[in-house]
Amino acid sequence: MQNRRDYAHAQLRRNSLHRDPLTQFEFWMQEALDAQLTDATAMALATADDEGRPSNRIVLLKSFDAEGFTWFTDYRSHKGADLERNPQAAVLFYWRELERQVRIEGAVSQVSRAQSEAYFQTRPELSRFAAAASHQSSTISDRETLEQAVETLRETYPQGDVPPPESWGGYRLHPERYEFWQGREGRLHDRFTYTALESEWLIERLQP
Repeated sequence: MQNRRDYAHAQLRRNSLHRDPLTQFEFWMQEALDAQLTDATAMALATADDEGRPSNRIVLLKSFDAEGFTWFTDYRSHKGADLERNPQAAVLFYWRELERQVRIEGAVSQVSRAQSEAYFQTRPELSRFAAAASHQSSTISDRETLEQAVETLRETYPQGDVPPPESWGGYRLHPERYEFWQGREGRLHDRFTYTALESEWLIERLQP
């Protein structure tokens, strides 16, 4: 097992927090991007089915604004099935080099069809064909079957203009709670939560 390491990169004080958690997140995300961290937009997405059985996976954040945090996937996937029955989720960003984590929790809804189709057209060509050919999370006999499905679509759409399947699109998490975590020396980490109230955010410090 790897020895535990200490944290000494930075500190997080209440007087340095922005009153708006979205602005605070934007600041931290920009620092991660400026540091050229690998997959800075990667987030662990946790869902649960209607019986409370959890599952987790890594997805890429594609946009965020006052409406929420958006990613794209196959609605028929495991996460899609969970969200259909239990439209609540949590995401976690972990930036190891900055010794930071951000947790965000809230309700989830699908984005508009127009937004999904517009984003689909910005994806690399191979990614578009893969999304159109794959029934994400379902079983398949072998890789060759999947590759053949892609090849069939390429023959049908030789110009690369494969349309997005109706079963593919975006989700948006509407934040109800944020937690910002900054690693500190001796495991006395700085942790602050933002909890949505009617017209403002309640900011509280948590013990590490």
